[in-house]
Amino acid sequence: MLRRLYDWTMEKAAHPHAVGWLALFAFVEASFFPIPPHPLLGLMCLASPRRAVWFAFVATAASVLGGLLGYAIGWGLYDTVGAQLLAALGMTESFPIAACYLREYGAEIIMIKGATPIPFKLLTITAGFIHMNLASFVLASLVSRSISFMIVGVLFRLFGARIKAFIDKYLGLATAGFVVLVVGGFLALTLLEGGGEEAQSKCERAAAV
Repeated sequence: MLRRLYDWTMEKAAHPHAVGWLALFAFVEASFFPIPPHPLLGLMCLASPRRAVWFAFVATAASVLGGLLGYAIGWGLYDTVGAQLLAALGMTESFPIAACYLREYGAEIIMIKGATPIPFKLLTITAGFIHMNLASFVLASLVSRSISFMIVGVLFRLFGARIKAFIDKYLGLATAGFVVLVVGGFLALTLLEGGGEEAQSKCERAAAV
């Protein structure tokens, strides 16, 4: 079923309203859709490198807005919608761990985890559930989603189709490196203040439970 859903998503890359489909996929993926919009974004950038940055901007903005939907689900609808949604996505066991790290580290975790393969929807729903400061949530989401999507857009805009092989092999490393540069200072400050080891131990206990 997941494969059919993926293939259906890929068909939208050739659709006349592909930008609209990209925005829709980026929006719903941030709260409940299981397929990330990155493959669709990559195909669209490959087809039209000159518009790659625009495509990435659309994906970023839509994803941040979708994150607000996930936040709202966690904030006011967790018992009726959120818990069942996380169960359907196989994220129930990850929820208390995510909640622990968000409480301990806040925006830094969203900036780091939101730019990695860890599901962004888990963080958005969890952030709402713990009533994370909304302004911090939005700013952190904007950073993480910009990292995740704009790297693709900028690389395609600069190098066109030639960058596809590089992205296929090294996007994960490039993203990870950029994340370290952007938010490494925040984590370093937390650790230097003495809270890092205590927070990590607490969240490991949450994982054990």
